[in-house]
Formats: sequence, C-alpha cells, structure tokens
Amino acid sequence: MNIETVGFRARVAKHAALADPARLRIVDLLTLGDFSPTELQAELGMPSNLLSHHLRALEEAGLAARRRSEADGRRSYIRLAAGALAGLVPGAGHGARRVVFVCTRNSARSQLAAALWQHASEIPSTSAGTHPADRIAQGAIDVASRHGVDLADCRPRSLQQVAGEGDLLVTVCDNAHEELTGLGGVHWSVPDPLRLGTEDAFEKAFDDIAHRVNGLAPRVLAA
Repeated sequence: MNIETVGFRARVAKHAALADPARLRIVDLLTLGDFSPTELQAELGMPSNLLSHHLRALEEAGLAARRRSEADGRRSYIRLAAGALAGLVPGAGHGARRVVFVCTRNSARSQLAAALWQHASEIPSTSAGTHPADRIAQGAIDVASRHGVDLADCRPRSLQQVAGEGDLLVTVCDNAHEELTGLGGVHWSVPDPLRLGTEDAFEKAFDDIAHRVNGLAPRVLAA
C-alpha cells in the first residue's frame, strides 16, 4: 500500500467519523481547547456510554487524543490529535476584547502563551495566575529567549488583578482550570515544564503552546 493510499484512507476515516452530528460538535469544541469527558457530557447533554462511543470513534479516526490530568489523576482531557484538521475547516469561533492566559503560578506557560499571542493576533493579550509566584521561571525566560521572545520584564500577577469584562480566559494549566470550573473560556491541557525542569520540557511546552496559539488566533474576533 503506497503513502497516497494510506493518506486517502485516513481522510475517508476522518470524514466518516465527522458525518455524525454529535462527533462534529465534539470536534468543534475541541478546536477551541481541551475538555474532560464530564465537561463534554455537560456541554452536549449526552449520557456517558454514548459519549464514550463517540470519543472512541474520534480517537480511532485520528481526530482526538487524551491525556491524564496533572492535578487529578482520575481525570483525563480530550484534545485534538496532531494534524487532525488537515484539510478540514474548524467550527465556531469566539469574540473577545482581550485574551487572558491563566495558569496557577503565572510563571511559565501563561506568560509564554501571552507573549506568543502578541505575534499571532492584533487582539490584546495578558496573563495571570490563580496563585502567582514571586518571579517568572528561569526555564521559561530561557526558552523564550531561544525563540526570540522576551519575558524578562513580565511579572506574575493574580487573576483578580487582571480579569475584566469581555476577556476570553484561556487556562493553560489543569490545576487552574479545575479551580476555575464554571467560569467558561477555553482550556489547553499543557504539561507543566517545571515538573521536570529540563530544557527539553520547556521546549515541548513552548512548541505545544505555539501550535495552539496559531490555531486559536484566527478563530478569535475583536468584540
């Protein structure tokens, strides 16, 4: 079987999976951010056994993937698989006055996301933490510098100081998302690079965030 045939069959599998209205709605939601199965159930009003069936079909078609929460290991998050939407048009977007990226300490992931957003969109961005640290993690400053992004003058701030009407909140930390349940917004389940503290961990976090920023930016319109 040649590569073209494999690629064609993969496209057919994706289109077949998306032919179901419930699965298309799930993918529309995942183009914005990550959801736990419980959150998808609440959003869709769907029983757990039926949701499990649809998620399994999306995973088998290469449209969705899942990972365990770093905050609560009993919980998992569903996200779009890498390259899931190649050749497909994303669903609904968001309107926002400003985008606020949130993590627990506001010392790495949220700072990187806000800085990268400024290169991808004209809509203003900032970052905040639910329990801000005293300073930005050196690993975040270093990875940003390697990619031509400056974080040296940014200081961690609390969400209460930063959030305002018309903001689109994007949590980039499982702990922050689960602490802020009910506030809406978008969630990206990005692994915490500080857990390992290695250059590779920060590079992976940077790449993950950059990919997500570039995917969301065209979807957010000025409110």
